[in-house]
Amino acid sequence: MRDNIKGGALTEVTFFVLLSLYQPKHGYAIMQFIEEKTNGRLTLGAGTLYGALTSLEEKGWIAPFGDTGGRKKEYIITSAGKDVCNKEISRLKELVRVAKNIMEE
Repeated sequence: MRDNIKGGALTEVTFFVLLSLYQPKHGYAIMQFIEEKTNGRLTLGAGTLYGALTSLEEKGWIAPFGDTGGRKKEYIITSAGKDVCNKEISRLKELVRVAKNIMEE
């Protein structure tokens, strides 16, 4: 995953996966959430999603939720993941602010 922890820039997929997990979800529900929230602009394949989930879990940004013995493993965002989301939102707001200033010159 190409997320830049130091600079705070996340890939769009990572950002939406994290946002989707403010409520516990399993993989298919995450894919549906992202497709719905982006009006179909972003669609994830299972391989992409499960690679992202593994990476995000290794970073400590998400964690398994509830009984993981079942077939559908659910995840939830961690406090570290929420911090990452908040930093990304701040970064995006600054990006928009700079762009507006340039366009208004």
